[in-house]
Order: sequence, then structure tokens, then C-alpha cells
Amino acid sequence: MAVVSTATEPDARASHADAERGQAAALCTSVRPVLFEALEAPLTVLERLPRALWLGGLTHAGGELDARLAALEIWRAALVQGRLPACSAPAWPAPPLQLAVRECFERLQLHAYCRAQEPLADTVLQGLLFHLDLVVDYRDRGASAADAQTMAVEAFAADWAERCGELEDLIGAFGDLGDLLKNTRWDALRGLLRSSEWRELVRIRRLIERLPELVRIIRSLGRAQPTAQPSAASQSLETASAQAEAQGDASRPQRVPDMPGETRGIHRSGRIARMLPAEAMLLGHPQLRLVWHARRAERTLLAYEDDDRLPETRPSPAPVLRPSPRPAPAMRLEMGPMLICVDTSGSMRGGAEAVAKAVVLEAVRSAHAQGRACHVFAFGGPDEVLEMAMGVDIEGIGRLARFLGQGFGGGTDIGAPLERAIARLEEAEWQLADLLIASDGEFGATPALVERLDAVRRARGLRVQGILIGDRETIGLLEITDDIHWVRDWRRYAGVGAAGVDGGAHPATAGAPQRGEGLEAGGSPVHSKSLTATYFPGGLRNPENRARTVSPEAAAAAVRAGLHRGENQ
Repeated sequence: MAVVSTATEPDARASHADAERGQAAALCTSVRPVLFEALEAPLTVLERLPRALWLGGLTHAGGELDARLAALEIWRAALVQGRLPACSAPAWPAPPLQLAVRECFERLQLHAYCRAQEPLADTVLQGLLFHLDLVVDYRDRGASAADAQTMAVEAFAADWAERCGELEDLIGAFGDLGDLLKNTRWDALRGLLRSSEWRELVRIRRLIERLPELVRIIRSLGRAQPTAQPSAASQSLETASAQAEAQGDASRPQRVPDMPGETRGIHRSGRIARMLPAEAMLLGHPQLRLVWHARRAERTLLAYEDDDRLPETRPSPAPVLRPSPRPAPAMRLEMGPMLICVDTSGSMRGGAEAVAKAVVLEAVRSAHAQGRACHVFAFGGPDEVLEMAMGVDIEGIGRLARFLGQGFGGGTDIGAPLERAIARLEEAEWQLADLLIASDGEFGATPALVERLDAVRRARGLRVQGILIGDRETIGLLEITDDIHWVRDWRRYAGVGAAGVDGGAHPATAGAPQRGEGLEAGGSPVHSKSLTATYFPGGLRNPENRARTVSPEAAAAAVRAGLHRGENQ
């Protein structure tokens, strides 16, 4: 018993100490610290302000701390709503300075840019805190209070006047900018916006405004969301019953005259076997037998009338309901991932290449606004493929700007980009993607590649859209695309260069007549886009021509056998 008592006493003392510490902790948590509560009360607004405004709001030289933090919260909420706060609401900046700040905001329309853009509103307020904090420095250098405030506001206005012009280009090119304008990334963004690549991007954006049909085409790419319009190319089939005629056998009795069977009566006939006995008696008379011979010759002998009925089978059409497969009604799908193949070969130099790059810019803009994935393949000659994932962030805009400023100058090989696009379709992220090809069509795909692309169409429902930037449809583009959207007046855009940004015209096109703008507009010297299909229908690799095409070995065997078209060996 003594051993048990010695072993349990330390445990009892430990458990008692733990209980006391628990009670003390509970007592401490139930008591509110009130020693510094009054001093910390003005800082509770920091919990509602973003951390980017904490340092400037706490260390700013103007105004009282609590009034300044409260004013920052009011200004930020108003800017995010796209307006300026009421004149009587904020106590910061001071009334004389606040009027100049409000006039600056009105002149630059900064509050309009900040609508629904919290990162931009924070950046604007950070800049305002920085410049207004320099008022005391200007006064230390000998400026009066009014002059110091004017210098601070003018410095703030000069800083943001240039940014507002860049913001207009950004919003015009990409619409919603998301987190692109966070203060931590603004320096890198401004460096990009001053580059020559960005000027090329702005030029292409001006070109997009002349091609509004591109928006509709790019919106239709992908198969992620159903629309209210029926799909004309539904891949699923359903069984429908249609009225038709089927050839069947109809049996009916047919009367056969003079066939032994049923005696129906007496009639005139020349049949001796069926004549009446009264006619036979004439043969025994020396005079009347001549009458019998005359009646027989005239077939007027009285005879029994016999006939019979035999079944006769004749083909007879009958109405039936015949099941037939047809495309099941389905809603058109759109708004999915996009795979863009852009021709940047030597034949695309000038206006054609500008239109093709406008397609890429509009695809990136639509993908960003609608939350869609976009992948671009820029191709030229053999082994010349530039593959890029596009997005509206610092890295994505940099890739896009570099792409718009470069191109291949060699030949055209469609095989490599198509193979890479088909490989992308095997990935889960891109299984609902559609393919868009922007080119002048001066290429040709191998039969094996065309068959592989058709197999992907049948298996996955892939749709291939083509934007033809040229004068006529080509066999290469007709073979691999489902629909072709034709930009016939692409020569007009060869003059959209640096002068085109400013509204000028290229000397080669300055005197040209201005026809309708956009896709399917006039301006081509060719009267029809379907010259190949009209004059060379046998040159197309369509299913009908493939079915009529034989191998060289089979053709040689048919010639040796002396066969003609339509004859089989």
C-alpha cells in the first residue's frame, strides 16, 4: 500500500496544478484588456483598409491620424464605385487642398478608371498620399503654403496624366484588367507599355475595330456552353420514322376463259369438245352438215361456257413507316477553349499578317473577358512553330507583345502546328476546344494528316474554322476547315502602320474606294471565292472525290484489263 501511495501523490499534485492553470487561463480570456483600448480605437479602421495603404496612412504628415484614416476609407469606397466622395464627408485633405485634388480627379477622370478596380483605386490613393506628403518639403525649400499645395497637386496630376493614357490603351485592348494594375506590378507594366512591341499591339487593336465580324467568329469557338441556337452540325444521331413505299406481293384470283373447270352457261364458240349435242346431230344430215361446217368456221357453234380462276401474284407498293437516322436536334455549343493557328510566313507580309495578328489579339481579349483558355501556334516553314499560352498578366502581355512584333519569313508548313494542336486535344483541359486557322491558304496538308484531323472531328466533335486572308479559296484550306470566313479586302490593311494609328492612310491605298469593312466585304479582284470548287471540282479532297479515287496499282490493272469507268474486274 505504501508503494501505491508514493506513486500516485505526484500525479495528483500535477493534475491539481493543471486545473488551476486552466482556471486562470479562462479567467484571463474572459477579461477584456481596457488599458490601451482607447488608444487603439482610431486604428480599427486599418482592419477595413488594404495593407498597401497602411504605411502611407499612418505616416502621412497632413491631418489628424483618426480623421485621415477614416477619410481614406471613404475615398476608397467612393473611387471603387466610380465617383468622388461628398465634399463635406472627408476631413482629409484639408478643405483648400481638397478642392484642388477634386479638380485634378475631375480633369483626369481618375474615379471613372477606378470603377470596380480596387487595385487601381489603392494605387491612386498611394500616389495621392505620396505627393501630398511632399507639401512640407516644398515649404522647407521656401515655398508658401498655397504654392506648396499647388506643386504637390500638379506633380500628382503629371504623374497620372501619362498613366491615364496608358490605361485607356490597356482597357481598350483587354477590357477588364483584373489584378493587372496592382501597385506591386505597376513598374513592370509601365516598362512594357513604353516598348515598341506595345505600340504594335495598339496598332493591331485599331485594326480590330474595322473587323467586327471577328468577335462573332471567336465567340463561337469552343464547346463548353450551350446556346439558344440549334446546331447545324450535330454529331449525335436519332432514329425517326418517315413515310415511305415498300414493294410487296399482292395475290388475287384471275379468271382464265375456256379452261376446264366450272360450267357457267352456253355461248357461241368454235370448240368441238364443248359443243351441244344438238350441234353434233347436224353432222349426220347430208344437207345440214354443211351448215355445221359453216358455224364451226365462224365460231358460232353452241357450246358449254367453261372457265376457271387461278391465283396471280403481282408487285404492289404499300405505305410503310421506315426508320431513318438523322442528326439529333441539339443546341449549338460555344464559349470554350481556343486553339489558334496563325500563319506568319513570308506570303503573309503586310496587311494579311496584320489581320492574322488582329485575330490573336481579339482571341486573347475574349478569352480574358470570358474566362476561357487560349493557346496560339504561330507557324511558318518546316520546323518553324512558335507555341504560346496567352493570358492578361505581365508575362502574358509580354509574350503577346513579342509575338505581335515578330514573324517568320520563309515558306508555309501547316503540318507541324496541326499535329501540335491535335496533341493538345488529347489533354483534359483542351478536349472541348475548337481550332481556328488564320492564313492566306497557301499550303497543303498531307492525306494522312487530313484523315487524322477528320478522325478527331468524328470522335470529339472538333470544329475547325478558317479565316481566309486572300483572294480565293485554296485546296489546302478547303480540305481541313468546316467553314471559311473570307477577308477579301485585306490589302486595305497593308497601310495601317504608324500612320494608321494616327488616322492616316497608306499612300498606296489613299485614293482607293472605301467599300464595306470587315469580313465578307468587297475589294477583291476575284469575282468568286469558290473558284477552285467551280472550275476544279476534282482537285478537292472531299469524301466524294476520295470515293472515286483509286490507287495507281488498281488503275494500272484496269487499263491492262481494258476496263472503262464504272466497270469492275
